[in-house]
Amino acid sequence: MNEHSLGVHDTSDLRTAVSKVKRHVLPLFILMFMINYIDRVNISFVRSHLETDLGIGAAAYGLGAGLFFLTYSLFEIPSNMLMQRFGARAWLTRIMATWGVVVVLMAFVQNETQFYIARILLGAAEAGFFPGVLYYFTQWLPAKERGKAIALFLSGSALSSIISGPLTGLILKVEGFSLHGWQWLFIIEGVVSVIVSGFVWFWLVSRPSEAKWLNCAEKAALIGSIEQEQSQREAGQGGHVSAWKLLRDPQIGLFCFIYFCIQLTIYAALFWLPGVIRTLGTNLSDFEVGSLNSIPWIISIAAMYVFASAATKWRYQQAWVAATLLIAALGLFLSTTGAPLFAFVSICFAAIGFKAASSLFWPIPQGYLDSRVAAAVIALINSVGNLGGFVAPTTFGFLEQNTGSIQGGLYGLAATSVIAAVLVFFVRTQPRSVSGEPGKPLLASSNR
Repeated sequence: MNEHSLGVHDTSDLRTAVSKVKRHVLPLFILMFMINYIDRVNISFVRSHLETDLGIGAAAYGLGAGLFFLTYSLFEIPSNMLMQRFGARAWLTRIMATWGVVVVLMAFVQNETQFYIARILLGAAEAGFFPGVLYYFTQWLPAKERGKAIALFLSGSALSSIISGPLTGLILKVEGFSLHGWQWLFIIEGVVSVIVSGFVWFWLVSRPSEAKWLNCAEKAALIGSIEQEQSQREAGQGGHVSAWKLLRDPQIGLFCFIYFCIQLTIYAALFWLPGVIRTLGTNLSDFEVGSLNSIPWIISIAAMYVFASAATKWRYQQAWVAATLLIAALGLFLSTTGAPLFAFVSICFAAIGFKAASSLFWPIPQGYLDSRVAAAVIALINSVGNLGGFVAPTTFGFLEQNTGSIQGGLYGLAATSVIAAVLVFFVRTQPRSVSGEPGKPLLASSNR
């Protein structure tokens, strides 16, 4: 056992260190994720303006929304590997600054082709942010502390969905310098991203050993705890582990597919919910649509924290993920069975499920992966999962363009959520021990 292990250091130092880490980095990461989500999905609020001013119809809008995720997925793994080389501080600053610049450029697109190119560039710029933060948690927090930290981090996306609607409605009223409101939306939000990236450079620290806000005892306890977990994981893997070996592991394939199903549902709601809301009334303003769009995400924030707390108290991670996926499936199915108002309420119910499932999912692969290859494999899982962000809006755009309805897509989302809920019971939360039976999972302590 490493000399820095918890057998040597007072656990009170570890508790203090963990508390300081959460206070120091979580608020910043939540803010970054809020800005990230707003910049990624702001096109959902300007869809009608893009159609009016640029002639971008439903199919073209859906394709443009989805193209983002192709380059996002393509550059995810190399981006995370570069973060390991250059450090979280430099690389996360670079990611945020470049996506801010691209968002500003979105204000000046003039046709479908330029719209597609801008979305492709935005995907490449953002690639690596989300898995980079998850990998950062593996280097700074013991395993048992990551679940709530991830839930709080993911609440940034829900918070952004809450504030982005009313905020977007207000910005869309801005006119001046021969620019429309939707153009000012991209300019203002992109500039904010660049400004915050400068703060990231001065605030973030790449490794615990470099943190001036931790004393020596706290650093030793924190580093020792994380190194001890890694030593135990190495023993379970038989010492050496390679990225190629893990990529051939069927467990990784399961992780990718389950996360794909979760993201498929989330991005379908993100890009098409404002359109559903507009069916509630013909005279709804941009501000009213944005305000109503906030409701499902307000509900989902509370749900994410409640489910994360329950999963910590009653420990069986797979069951919690499955339960939330079934809630999402039920809500999506019910949204096809009634009037627009009932559909909206049903999607609010579904949001409880798919947002909670997203936060409850990540502790499972994090507990399974060896930290030496965790960055690359987490990026792979996120990359494949985020292809759901391409499939969902592209499919929904095609359906609306050709059938005038997205009902078939909602049925498909409900079905995939049920399938994912079943498959989650086939994943392991820790590597199989060397002495265990081949193919037999080692039950994680978090599941006992």
